[in-house]
Amino acid sequence: MFEKILIANRGEIALRIQRACREMGIKTVAVHSDADAEAKYVRLADESVCIGPASSTDSYLNVPAIISAAEVTDAQAIHPGYGFLSENADFAERVEQSGFVFIGPKPETIRLMGDKVSAKITMIKTGIPVVPGSEGALPNDPKEVIGIARDIGYPVIIKASGGGGGRGMRVVHTEAALVNAVNMTKQEAQVAFGNPTVYMEKFLEYPRHIEVQVLADQHKHAVYLGDRDCSLQRRHQKVIEEAPAPHIRPRERAKIGEKCAEACRKIGYRGAGTFEFLYENGKFYFIEMNTRVQVEHPVTEMITGIDIVKTQITVAFGDKLPFRQKDIQFNGHAVECRINAEHPYKFTPSPGRINTLHIPGGPGIRVDSHAYQNYFVPPYYDSLIGKLIAHGDTRSQALSRLRVALSEMVIEGIETNIPLHRELVTDAKFVEGGVNIHYLEKKLANT
Repeated sequence: MFEKILIANRGEIALRIQRACREMGIKTVAVHSDADAEAKYVRLADESVCIGPASSTDSYLNVPAIISAAEVTDAQAIHPGYGFLSENADFAERVEQSGFVFIGPKPETIRLMGDKVSAKITMIKTGIPVVPGSEGALPNDPKEVIGIARDIGYPVIIKASGGGGGRGMRVVHTEAALVNAVNMTKQEAQVAFGNPTVYMEKFLEYPRHIEVQVLADQHKHAVYLGDRDCSLQRRHQKVIEEAPAPHIRPRERAKIGEKCAEACRKIGYRGAGTFEFLYENGKFYFIEMNTRVQVEHPVTEMITGIDIVKTQITVAFGDKLPFRQKDIQFNGHAVECRINAEHPYKFTPSPGRINTLHIPGGPGIRVDSHAYQNYFVPPYYDSLIGKLIAHGDTRSQALSRLRVALSEMVIEGIETNIPLHRELVTDAKFVEGGVNIHYLEKKLANT
């Protein structure tokens, strides 16, 4: 096994990876910006290297600095976590060219799935259902574009091939607005992603966001670890996630899961990955694949007992998956709240010093957080400061435990979205299960 791993990330995921490494007897190197010098995971690491000033461009996105840190500390592998460089194929390639192991898929796989057009074409070939839309990139001829939209049927959505996180999208309801919308999306895509390619899909009006977690090794073994419902979101940012997704029949769940595992085998996937779908009227439609560990991976770990991060490390080392599909058991239900340093309803960031912190506990409760009392939340990065996860034998029990945990959780000195979570876990529609991706924004608009 690896003797030393460099963690090219920050925050709660850096601590999560570090804990997995320590369990496995692997030494860790924490890279950090000036702003994160006092972070918990920096203090707990075997070695730490400052790679730049507070700006992520000059630190966590600074590829030469990260590679140099790996070289001077004699690390053998680099774990990118999520966000930052985790789905950057050029970074993965640079890591491997420099003689280190990238803990994730091969660079060519990241490149293939990172481009929405090539990903969609690949999924069609592997038998994964996709949203009806253009076959690849939209042509330049406006008449052809109009013809494609007529075949699909309005409303349609124009998407940037290199987009993600809710950026590079435009919904079009009428033919009169179509050509202008395509041109504007192309221009925005060029500026934002350096790639003007766009494609078109049918716009599903009330879908749920369902994703399937997979693990695969380089020996063509792959499994699915069930699904998650991530429909409670605002501006395409997830707020609460749960596993398994409620109100999906077991046969449907197994069928889409096996299709995802088979797709991994066909494309030679390695590591942890997530197939993201829109789900409407009993049908799954592929939208993208995340070639990294997800923020919400703990809910899957809670219902399967499988450590996704440790498995990422072992398969990157070259080991075979230690289990087959028949070995995986799904037990109970888990729900996760993302705890952010922000106003609970205005969503404005709230950096600053935490002067009071009380972490809840009890049966089935897990908290993944790098925060501590007197920790200063820097203003330069994502507002996520932790995740509160509750597991129960049933969804009802998990939600009951989550309500109790949220009532006990205290973070003072900064604003957090805990009041919003307390409201959401008692919301009648959410408690019933199966809300669509627009539910939270409509609820907030009416409050």
